[in-house]
Amino acid sequence: MTTLSHAGNIILDVRDISLSFQGVKAITSLSFSVQRGEICALIGPNGAGKSSLLNVLNGVYTPDSGEIHYESEHFHKVHPFQAAQRGIGRTFQNIALFKKMSVIDNTLSGLSRHGRSNFIEHAFKLPRARRESAEFLERSEAVLEFLELQSHRYTMVGNLAYGLQKRVELARALVASPRLLLLDEPMAGMNAEEKQEMSRFIADINRDLGITVVLIEHDVRVTMDLSDHVVVLDYGRKVGDGTPAEVQANPDVIAAYLGAITPGSVH
Repeated sequence: MTTLSHAGNIILDVRDISLSFQGVKAITSLSFSVQRGEICALIGPNGAGKSSLLNVLNGVYTPDSGEIHYESEHFHKVHPFQAAQRGIGRTFQNIALFKKMSVIDNTLSGLSRHGRSNFIEHAFKLPRARRESAEFLERSEAVLEFLELQSHRYTMVGNLAYGLQKRVELARALVASPRLLLLDEPMAGMNAEEKQEMSRFIADINRDLGITVVLIEHDVRVTMDLSDHVVVLDYGRKVGDGTPAEVQANPDVIAAYLGAITPGSVH
């Protein structure tokens, strides 16, 4: 990692990232930046490279070339553990919760990489371990209250409705107080009411907690309503980058993805 002076108010700067799998290009020379405090949406058809990009950002994949600049550092490769410790949170396209554990225990698992107490300290309930456990429980309870999940805190996750499970996954990512939150299709499979509710929580996280959000979402109308900034991918290449209004007016974006959606038609 190398120290880098801040360029304006940019929290994340993706520079010329390329990624391939057995010779097949998933991402090609992709560059864009995310301003601190904004909601940035990644949109594009299936196979455009969106989830692969999030996997690069939190260290699941290592790019073939390019750099990621985050906060005051830049890197080519980072481990998911390091990404979490540096304040990058993540949810996944498919729900990855412990279905036979309670909501509160799933939320607490989001702090497992941030503990300082060792096994012996926990086994013998030594003072540092007790303080840490109390702090983690307090943080988890606060997140559940923020996401209106407190009434489900002791419910086994597998018994919850799908929309609530997605919210628990959001709680697990949020409990570690990330500065950058990566959301991979947080509204996938939801009905209109559930999408509206999840959109509200994402907006609250961004506005009230000051967390920068990068999300993938296929519902274009939801995306345009929720986001400050939209990056459009098509076959791993960037075809659009700007405000929702600018993206809707971009003929390359319309040709590649938006189709019949015309400028000004999304409210």
